[in-house]
Amino acid sequence: MVTTSQQTGSHARLLRDAGLRITRPRLAVLDAVAALPHADTDALISAVRRELPAVSHQAVYDCLRVMSESGLLRRIQPLGSVARYETRVGDNHHHVVCRSCGAIGDVDCAVGETPCLVASDAGGFTIDEAEVIYWGRCPDCTFSTV
Repeated sequence: MVTTSQQTGSHARLLRDAGLRITRPRLAVLDAVAALPHADTDALISAVRRELPAVSHQAVYDCLRVMSESGLLRRIQPLGSVARYETRVGDNHHHVVCRSCGAIGDVDCAVGETPCLVASDAGGFTIDEAEVIYWGRCPDCTFSTV
């Protein structure tokens, strides 16, 4: 089990390795995203404010933007949804979204390292990333209508 101090130390290392200053808001945002994968900004602001009550909306937005740009966080935005964030970066995974409740889960790539980066016709583009989102109904929503 990872303790809060171990997690904070790990997050401080991540920030330092990314060339970012280690600040209390950045640490709190990383803690919140790690605890609430696929959370939206409002949920993350609420979580950060439990640790840092005076933090502004703008500070959280700035942290999310800077850490997404530096590759510490991944920002996803399924069609019709607000932006959501996760700490799972650097691998080839996709997402599944429930059409009923909006729940989001991770889905590992089905075949090989990066098969989705080989397009049937890239039109001259050099592809370096593919975003796949599966849509359906989560188990709770599927069974609640049966």
